[in-house]
Amino acid sequence: MSAASNSYRIMKPHATSIERHPGAWINGDVTSTIPTVPLKTLVQTDKTLGRLLTITLVDTLGRGAFFTLTTLYLTLIVGLEPVTVGIGLTVAGAVGVASSLVFGHLSDRFSARMMLIVLHVVQGAALIGYLFVGDLPSLVIVASLVLLAQQGGGSVRSAVVGRAFRGDDRVRIRAAMRTVTNVGIGVGTAVAAIPLALGTPFAFHLTMTIAGSFFLVSAVLVAGLDPARVDLSVVEPAPDAPAVAGRSPYRDPRFLWLTALMGVFGIQFGVFEIGVPLWVVAHTIAPDVVVSPLLLVNTVVVVLLQVRMSRGTGTFAGAGRAMSRAGWLMVAACALWAGAGWIGGEGGGPVAAVIVVLLAAAVVHSLAEITSSAAGWSLSFDLAPQERMGSYQGVYGTGYAVGAMIAPVVVTLTAIDLGTGGWAILAAMFAAAAAGVVVIARRAERERGAAPTD
Repeated sequence: MSAASNSYRIMKPHATSIERHPGAWINGDVTSTIPTVPLKTLVQTDKTLGRLLTITLVDTLGRGAFFTLTTLYLTLIVGLEPVTVGIGLTVAGAVGVASSLVFGHLSDRFSARMMLIVLHVVQGAALIGYLFVGDLPSLVIVASLVLLAQQGGGSVRSAVVGRAFRGDDRVRIRAAMRTVTNVGIGVGTAVAAIPLALGTPFAFHLTMTIAGSFFLVSAVLVAGLDPARVDLSVVEPAPDAPAVAGRSPYRDPRFLWLTALMGVFGIQFGVFEIGVPLWVVAHTIAPDVVVSPLLLVNTVVVVLLQVRMSRGTGTFAGAGRAMSRAGWLMVAACALWAGAGWIGGEGGGPVAAVIVVLLAAAVVHSLAEITSSAAGWSLSFDLAPQERMGSYQGVYGTGYAVGAMIAPVVVTLTAIDLGTGGWAILAAMFAAAAAGVVVIARRAERERGAAPTD
């Protein structure tokens, strides 16, 4: 452990903070003698965690309902051309990418709790503001506010988790939040079926207003978070230690490489959400209706296994092993997706066989997704200095955001345009990205083992 790390001591806003949060850092070292509390027990006993999960559920209920309706509302109800909608949402997406960096940086300097309150109010008001969109300029303004608050809030929430919890708990809590996210979005999406079935402007307007109101409710819930847990760094300079400025993530090549590599691997989200539906419809003999069950499989796997598959990733070594598995799983998934097209084409196989292979691909792909996510969370937390947690999480989130932006182009130019050869390119890309992350994890583990502990 470096001298800088040892110049920090634990700050105890509450006498029971270490007891309630196993793995808390003491003098810069992760305590290994405190047993890990089961996640269920942690949820029941830790008010901050319980509130964070409640906020996540309320947020995603609103998000699931709203974003299911957005495109159809803008085209069918407002009457905008699809190309206009695409331009507006693309501009808004760029604003969202920038906000991840900005608000991550600001959360190291101002109250994360107050920032989350403001961002929730902005997002709720902006979602309701969609009711007043009538042209491209108004769409750009409203959509940009929505994505600014959404992406910025994501960076701030990651910083909050990094400050309030320690060690393996942080990864397990992120996994639990992701599980809740999938449940909330699933329920919200189901609710959105009501206005879609009715097809009236009033039904759309009412549902979108309710969805926006959910974020206003979340703002009230955020206000109840303990400022001592979420606003202040867990560590503060010792009285006899010189002031040490946290290293900027932009001057941390290792973290920038991690961000870039995880952003590349994160293109797998776009493969599933965009590439798979197009592949099934255009390159397999499976009925188009199969797309929906495939997406459902992904949701079910995440809900059932995200927390379980995240166990053991709270160390550099564990995260490296998980990322290695994720790389091989994505290679297998790409082979299965490609195989589904070959079976129904050159292979001359039956439709049933194609469907079975597609379902297998969905399961394997989903396992790669949750395993890589857990590894990335662990490394992004452990490689970040506590005093710059917000800035580091903002940079890390930007990697995924950029990956999401380029995913449609990458998937189209490879799998959709080139077929089996394109899937091979994607498999090689994911394998290389995973291998790079494994190298980072192993080197970090060696450095930690070689560092002095006193």
